[in-house]
Amino acid sequence: MASCNCIESWPGDELLMKYQYISDFFIALAYFSIPLELIYFVKKSAVFPYRWVLVQFGAFIVLCGATHLINLWTFDEHTRNVEIVMTTAKVLTAVVSCVTALMLVHIIPDLLSVKTRELFLKNKAAELDREMGLIRTQEETGRHVRMLTHEIRSTLDRHTILKTTLVELGRTLGLEECALWMPTRTGLELQLSYTLRQQNPVGFTVPIQHPVINQVFSSNRAIKISPNCPVARLRSLAGKYMLGEVVAVRVPLLHLSNFQINDWPELSTKRYALMVLMLPSDSARQWHVHELELVEVVADQVAVALSHAAILEESMKARDLLMEQNVALDLARRDAETAVRARNDFLAVMNHEMRTPMHAIIALSSLLQETELTPEQRLMVETILKSSNLLATLINDVLDLSRLEDGSLQLEIGTFNLHAVFREVLNLIKPIASIKKLFVSSSLSTDLPELAVGDEKRLMQIMLNVVGNAVKFSKEGNISVFAFVAKSESLRDSHTPDFFPVHSDNHFYLRVQVKDSGSGIDPQDIPKLFTKFAQGKSLAARNSGGSGLGLAICKRFVNLMGGHIWVESEGIGKGSTAVFIVKLGILESSNEYKLPFLPKMAVTISQINFPGLKVLVMDDNGVSRSVTKGLLLHLGCDVTTVRSAEDCLQAVSPEYKVVFLDLCMPGLDGHEAVIRRIRERFTKRHEGPLLVALTGNKDRLTKENCLRMGINGVILKPVSVDKMRTVLSEVLEHRFRFETY
Repeated sequence: MASCNCIESWPGDELLMKYQYISDFFIALAYFSIPLELIYFVKKSAVFPYRWVLVQFGAFIVLCGATHLINLWTFDEHTRNVEIVMTTAKVLTAVVSCVTALMLVHIIPDLLSVKTRELFLKNKAAELDREMGLIRTQEETGRHVRMLTHEIRSTLDRHTILKTTLVELGRTLGLEECALWMPTRTGLELQLSYTLRQQNPVGFTVPIQHPVINQVFSSNRAIKISPNCPVARLRSLAGKYMLGEVVAVRVPLLHLSNFQINDWPELSTKRYALMVLMLPSDSARQWHVHELELVEVVADQVAVALSHAAILEESMKARDLLMEQNVALDLARRDAETAVRARNDFLAVMNHEMRTPMHAIIALSSLLQETELTPEQRLMVETILKSSNLLATLINDVLDLSRLEDGSLQLEIGTFNLHAVFREVLNLIKPIASIKKLFVSSSLSTDLPELAVGDEKRLMQIMLNVVGNAVKFSKEGNISVFAFVAKSESLRDSHTPDFFPVHSDNHFYLRVQVKDSGSGIDPQDIPKLFTKFAQGKSLAARNSGGSGLGLAICKRFVNLMGGHIWVESEGIGKGSTAVFIVKLGILESSNEYKLPFLPKMAVTISQINFPGLKVLVMDDNGVSRSVTKGLLLHLGCDVTTVRSAEDCLQAVSPEYKVVFLDLCMPGLDGHEAVIRRIRERFTKRHEGPLLVALTGNKDRLTKENCLRMGINGVILKPVSVDKMRTVLSEVLEHRFRFETY
């Protein structure tokens, strides 16, 4: 038994065996768990580059675990030292293996997170690369867009814009063909208008309701279409196996007025043109997103450029039209100015020629009036003078009708006897009425003032015209004249809806009604009474010989006097009533007028003469010259007459105190040359004669010219003895006298 090498059993041996047995079990468990964890790591990482190493390491661990597992069934008795060593080694191996397994459980998630971050960073880097590529693409697209926009907008001609668009798109995108289809006038078809290669003649048409065209028009994006679409069949198919991709985009047409090409519409509202772009055939090239965006932007830019071109064309057309209108207006203005000058020249000549006989009539009548006459003769002469003065006033109004029309005619305001005006009108009308056996009566209200402030001549002319018409158009019966101060209730009449009187304390409204039993007037023809040279059927039936200017001028005078005039009649054969209202001033007891613009009453000149006063008269008209000489001789003047400007310059000398000049003298560049030479002859102004102009012109220009040339006085033709006496008195006393215009 002593030589036996068997391991002896101690009380603790069984416990050691249990420890070994347990350790081998945990070692095997740890070895088997590690490959499972590695497999899980490899599965999750998906990026581990050395998978065969993991396979070897896993096999090694599995074999080690299997060895320890087998030891569970192969235990033999050993020496105590060996058992202690094996037990210690196995315990340590079990502890280390378990610790390693436990550490791997905590390390693997960290390794997985590192790998995840690595994968995330790689994805981000790839995404950044794509974004940088997109930015570079957008920059390139923007550069192309700016270049294309510059080329497109370098001109405002529509045809150049469209042709440039196709050329630049073809060059930038490397297109095989590019075409532009425009809507026809009817809007039912698209017509081929422009092509890049010009391989197809323009003029082809396709229906605008084609499904592909509707699809493109309904979107604002560039859309890929089939190469076999009717709008894309523009390339030759000979020798080509695969056609390149085709896109189409709509081009808005804005304000196509006056843009006529191939029956384009005059005004296109919500209509589009179609742009078709084709990549080269037999190539693998495809449309990229940035290229489609480029096409869309260019289409919008073309629409803007076309709208600008349309506005420019419309403005140029409007400018040309405006220039044509300005030329026409300038020609019309020149024609009108020529007509006005011709009319004024005619009126000036007629004014001079008509005033000359009136000057003779009034002057000779005034001379006759100062002779010994019987009462009947004196009445006749006074009637001639009054009628001549009224006729002269009427001539003034007719010849100065242009001043009436442009509103430049001004009233001659003064104080006059209102009752005397009615008496004079009746005295002038009654002789004519008695011939027709008409009875003329007048009725003046008791509150009508005797003196009034206003234009006596204009008022008398209105009354003579209105009463004269009543006599003229009445064959029998009577004519009644009523005059009264219009009260507030009588100023508002249904016939005067546009008349708005203004009441004040320094004026009153005179209402005059002239009623006749004549032929009457059709109510439809009443508005024509106050129109120049207009005549209705009922007016023609009255054998008036035309309506002329009478009532038209009266209406202007009444309006100037702040009033209104109208005619009432119930019809043909029922007579008529003419009514007018005028505004007159009230005279105060102090002889000062309340109206600020009214002048004072002229002071009556005594019946004085000018014996021995040397006077020179220059007038080319023999009758007028003789009449003026007669007036001056009657006043005791020593008169010398000449007929031309040359004779006047030869005759004038310091002994002549007054020189009368007719302003219509011909020769020597008119009267300005005569006046200038007379002034030059006498260096000292007080040594020269007083210059008095005889004129028939009542316009302001004549008065201003006379003041500018240094004329001392102006007297209007016709001239009576009293007027001549007044002019000479004021000129000699004040060296200045201008008759009120």
